[in-house]
Amino acid sequence: MAEALSVSESWVRRVKQRRREHGERGPRPRGGFRGVKLDRARLAALVADRPDATLAELQARLAMPVARSTICKALKALKLSYKKSRSTPRNRTGPMSPGVGPPGG
Repeated sequence: MAEALSVSESWVRRVKQRRREHGERGPRPRGGFRGVKLDRARLAALVADRPDATLAELQARLAMPVARSTICKALKALKLSYKKSRSTPRNRTGPMSPGVGPPGG
């Protein structure tokens, strides 16, 4: 049967076991949207208070267990920008990266 469906034998065994033990016949539900556990109003206030904060700084200031990717998605939804990294100076009047050697080398 596994060869006819081009699936592994262990998968067929698990499907049969689920049907036998739980009566499940159809496909199992897939993962989906889990909801947002981030207060977007508070995030917007933090960005308004300090617009040059990085994702790591925003994560620390939120003081709640939330991934940086979640903060990034929320900022995009709010159409807010944030500082990408600390490698560039804040006002862009200084050198962008430290000089390694003589110019033109």
